Amino acid sequence: MEDFDHMENREDVFSRAVKAGKRTYFFDVKQTRADQYYLTITESKRRFDNAQGKFFYEKHKLFLYKEDFEKFRNGLNDVISFIETGVIPPEREYADTRSSHVDVDFEDLDKE
Repeated sequence: MEDFDHMENREDVFSRAVKAGKRTYFFDVKQTRADQYYLTITESKRRFDNAQGKFFYEKHKLFLYKEDFEKFRNGLNDVISFIETGVIPPEREYADTRSSHVDVDFEDLDKE
């Protein structure tokens, strides 16, 4: 779990915060030790803890790497299109069909 803690503390290269109702989404670009960019998407919701009698922020984080952007974008566009139109988009091949693949190790994310 130590590697994950290091990833949480990395400086952002570029960020955007999107407030949407009771949630805030943070889109943060970070950089590995190998100078590769990756994206973290964080959903933050304000919650009340009845036991402690105070508010806290519940966060969920997703790490998205450059080599997966196209597949992620295609899948997201498909489900958004379905929600907006009710029409099921044609099936796509989401498997990795590229011959070269950049393999990012979690240890690469701990650039000091």
